[in-house]
Amino acid sequence: MTFTPMRLSSALVRTLTGRPSTRTLLIALTASGSLVLASCATFDDSTSASGDWQPTAELTPERGPQPDLPEVGGEREPDAPERTREPIPPPDGCTDHDPAVIATCLGPVGAVAALPPHGTEIGALAGERESGTVHAAVEGADPREFASLEVDATGDGGLTGLALSPTYHEDRLVYAYISTEEDNRVVRFAEDGDATPVLTGIPKGDSGNAGALGHGGDGTLLVATGDGGDPDAAEDPDSLAGKVLRIDRSGDAAEGNPEPDSPVIAGGLHSPGGLCASQDGTRSWVTDQGGSVDRLYRIEPGEDLSAPAWTWEDRPGVAGCADWSDLLMVTTSNTGSIQSMPIDEDGVITAEPQVSDTRQDGNGYGRIADVDVISKEVAVAGTVNKAGGDPVSSDDRVVLLLRPEAGSGGAD
Repeated sequence: MTFTPMRLSSALVRTLTGRPSTRTLLIALTASGSLVLASCATFDDSTSASGDWQPTAELTPERGPQPDLPEVGGEREPDAPERTREPIPPPDGCTDHDPAVIATCLGPVGAVAALPPHGTEIGALAGERESGTVHAAVEGADPREFASLEVDATGDGGLTGLALSPTYHEDRLVYAYISTEEDNRVVRFAEDGDATPVLTGIPKGDSGNAGALGHGGDGTLLVATGDGGDPDAAEDPDSLAGKVLRIDRSGDAAEGNPEPDSPVIAGGLHSPGGLCASQDGTRSWVTDQGGSVDRLYRIEPGEDLSAPAWTWEDRPGVAGCADWSDLLMVTTSNTGSIQSMPIDEDGVITAEPQVSDTRQDGNGYGRIADVDVISKEVAVAGTVNKAGGDPVSSDDRVVLLLRPEAGSGGAD
């Protein structure tokens, strides 16, 4: 399968030739009214796939290049010749010639959060897992340090989750999931400010310390926690380990939780890779690298995560996810692939994932961890090639990805 975008609006160009400036892409997105700030966005369901189908457990990724960004302009004339795609020179040190790359030479990027638009600039916050440094990555500029958090990266911990405050346009606050020497916790901070604890005491162990953050769509925050190396803790209702939590901005249990005084809304996680939700908060997903298989769960408040929506026996290292209403995208941090699954209006996966290869030798970006939606055509992602991959000179990077096509599923 080739990783190509959906049909673009008339404000966007017609082909995927060349790699023009992402600034022109944003201008077109803004002009067409498609640029939104959300952890995951909800859009028209008219293209959802349908049909009766049962998932299989194991997939073999196909080869397919990463997408070029579209140019801006009118519709291509029907008889106009296809324009050829010119090769992009390889990175030269920290200089990456791919305009889809908006930050280079970072440590492994454990978390990303899309920033609201500023003029014609596309930007995101990118957190280095091991150092705890949060960078502001903006197209056309060198990344700048936004904040520095004290983290303990042992046992797969560190900085593994970022989310803008639900009222970021007012308070300019950012939330992070981090590991310290004592525990795993949620903190909040402003640019150049100190981190303030929001929710502490999440168990920490020799493994299972990664976590993820997302929005609940109603001003709440969703938190996915690892089991801290104790699988039994994931099933213990009195433990914060291995759970999906729903909290308010102060870290208290959100109103409407199954147990009024508990932030826990679901249990059964081991090492969550990513968490995403539809914009209205009616549908939420979490990925989990646990046990003998990788899993994707649909979060149902008050129920244990016992029936995955999808499993991967080949354990690609499921990481970030993005819900585009009719399409769910999952990135992988081990094999280097993007798994794209059509979903119906009820959030049911209706066909086998389309698999796009993102390995460096496949002209891709390599291993991808967290991802966040910028618009209904574009997402931002961070790479983790320095963490056991095959890095190029400009790794690790923050990159822009076009949403995959919502096909019927199955191998081509």
